[in-house]
Amino acid sequence: MTELHAADPTLSDRDQAMLEFERQWWKFAGSKEEAIRQKFDMSGTRYFQILNDLIDRPEALAADPLLVKRLRRMRSSRQKARAARNLGMRLD
Repeated sequence: MTELHAADPTLSDRDQAMLEFERQWWKFAGSKEEAIRQKFDMSGTRYFQILNDLIDRPEALAADPLLVKRLRRMRSSRQKARAARNLGMRLD
């Protein structure tokens, strides 16, 4: 890990690896799903369940505030879009 993102001893190795993994940018969703299966030996669905719990933890925020805040914003945006679709609304 880089000095900027020093390992946080309160996060497990898996949690730290997930944060490091999320720093990468993916051109295609399918390639990220495949990388998740290979690196973490779990489905994409399970990975994102764990990631959602992880980004709510203060230890994750302390370890990488910019990344965690970006992931939280992305999650919030998806939740709003999903709620709008369920209500038959358009978000433009």
